[in-house]
Amino acid sequence: MPKGSPERTAARKEEIIRACEKLYQTMSFREITLKEIGKETSFSRPAIYNYFQTKEEIFLALFKKEYERWNEELEKIIAENETLTGKETAEKIAGSLAEREQLLKLLAMNNYDMEANSRPENLTDFKRAYGRSIENIRRILDKFCPEMSEDEKQNIIYVFFPFMFGIYPYAVVTEKQKAAMKEAGVNYMYQSVYEITCRCLIRLLQAE
Repeated sequence: MPKGSPERTAARKEEIIRACEKLYQTMSFREITLKEIGKETSFSRPAIYNYFQTKEEIFLALFKKEYERWNEELEKIIAENETLTGKETAEKIAGSLAEREQLLKLLAMNNYDMEANSRPENLTDFKRAYGRSIENIRRILDKFCPEMSEDEKQNIIYVFFPFMFGIYPYAVVTEKQKAAMKEAGVNYMYQSVYEITCRCLIRLLQAE
């Protein structure tokens, strides 16, 4: 890590993450390189190695930021509502995820490679944000679904978080994919992030 104030270090890291995020709007994970990220920053590409050792570490930091953004939305649900029905709880969580398409896109990637190619301290930092999301969903269930047993709440968490990995590929479908589905004769019903998530949660919460 280079010498400098913590504020400067944090600012440089944030600039690198923002550069990666900008590229990720139009490029795939495979296409994005440290060279491309370096072009979007105000300092030289070799300087990136002072803050991140691999491309995967930068993406993991972006992933962490997305969980933090989602956590803010989940915590608003808790703070701004006194009571919610099961259906309303499902709708609120689904609405929070509908605003986090980039989180779902990152979830649909190969997380194993991202985590395997990141230093332990970076991975631990990411897991804290991830763990806070689990805790926030648990707090939502505790507050708005008090009739549920501890086992029922835990089972919902263990079903819903793995389910999230598959939302993006089903909700965001390219024209090429649509054409292939049509040619293959697959009768596929296209749904939004909100629709897919809400239907799943309504079933899990038995709120139909």
